[in-house]
Amino acid sequence: MKLHIKNGRVIDPANGIDARRDLAIENGKIVAVGAAPAGFVADETIDAAGLVVIPGLVDLSARLREPGYEYKATLESEMQAAIQGGVTSLVCPPDTDPVLDEPGLVEMLKHRARGLNQANVYPLGALTVGLKGQALTEMAELTEAGCIGFSQAECPIVDTTVLLRAMQYAKTFGYTVWLRPQDPHLGRGGIAHSGPIASRLGLSGVPVMAETIALHTIFELVRTTGARVHLCRISSAAGIELVRAAKKEGLPVSCDVGVHHVHLTDADIGFFDSNARVVPPFRSQRDRDAIRQGLADGAIDAICSDHTPVDDDEKLLPFGEASPGATGLELLLSLTLKWAQEGSDRSDAMLAKAIGRITHDAARIIGKPAGTLSAGAAADICIFDPAARWKVEAANLASQGKHTPLLGYELPGKVRYTVVGGHVALRTAAQPA
Repeated sequence: MKLHIKNGRVIDPANGIDARRDLAIENGKIVAVGAAPAGFVADETIDAAGLVVIPGLVDLSARLREPGYEYKATLESEMQAAIQGGVTSLVCPPDTDPVLDEPGLVEMLKHRARGLNQANVYPLGALTVGLKGQALTEMAELTEAGCIGFSQAECPIVDTTVLLRAMQYAKTFGYTVWLRPQDPHLGRGGIAHSGPIASRLGLSGVPVMAETIALHTIFELVRTTGARVHLCRISSAAGIELVRAAKKEGLPVSCDVGVHHVHLTDADIGFFDSNARVVPPFRSQRDRDAIRQGLADGAIDAICSDHTPVDDDEKLLPFGEASPGATGLELLLSLTLKWAQEGSDRSDAMLAKAIGRITHDAARIIGKPAGTLSAGAAADICIFDPAARWKVEAANLASQGKHTPLLGYELPGKVRYTVVGGHVALRTAAQPA
């Protein structure tokens, strides 16, 4: 299959490209950026005039809900949501049922995903058996099965000695440990950010120090072991400052933030809107502003969707009883563009930086050759209309999870084509004005 994408504005942060270029694709690879090779005759041509051509998005956290939670979502529905959002590579946490702590489960998931011929799926293996925080998993076998790192998802390790041993082992074999910094005791049972709004609403709180104390512990273990750690879903200004200091010190750490946290605060809980029940909780405006600044200056490496589909039975409940989570795969690009448009710097450089946070920068964290439009790279591509705006409505979402605190919002940027491995997995026509 030969594909020619012409007349588009190509933005490739990995190579510093922001210009009108053509792309020539053959056998699933990009063979030329610019003029097509001599004798190249395309089987299909996409005219991207007025559109932006970028690398396929790389999402660092998307729960696919299989195996075990098919009543919340299926692999088919969530992979369709991924390509509808321009996501061509995604990382799935290990908190499925059963937990991804055995090679056979990982191989089964990857086999199912390959069969759909859509986005590339990169599983995280469980750091401890059953995510119980006691016995370490067979990390070598899980890596051979296809895991790109090891995580506890939302299950913190209470015994710090176990975490120390895990990080020592990971360092020995060059594995990355993915941790969400959350003290297992502080804020336990909390459902909202500790502050005036939670107090006024009578909601139990999760203090910022639950994040910062966990970060201090993690960084001390990194200093001792030298293990590479990726910090998932940083949520507070104080936490970002600690990450910034750790990077300045030279510790091998990286971090991401959930895309909803780039825009929303605890005030968006409103009148107990269960769609705004997420983990970690939305924090104050000061924290939200610090997240935006951290993304701009590089303290935060990447933006992820933190896609967590939840069904009606578990979401349409009182705030304190509702399951946390929000759909995000189809919103990742638009919300990232919205952040780039709302800052004081609305330059082309800012747009390229924003796109980098969901492509090349995220790909660097997982250690995969994705997020780039270099000649020879896999032809994973997203083509979107920057002038189009769309309204977030449940009926328009491919994901089986229809719940997001952004329902009713109008967002910029609409994906027109998603190409995975040279195959056009999605094509949507522009709606008449």
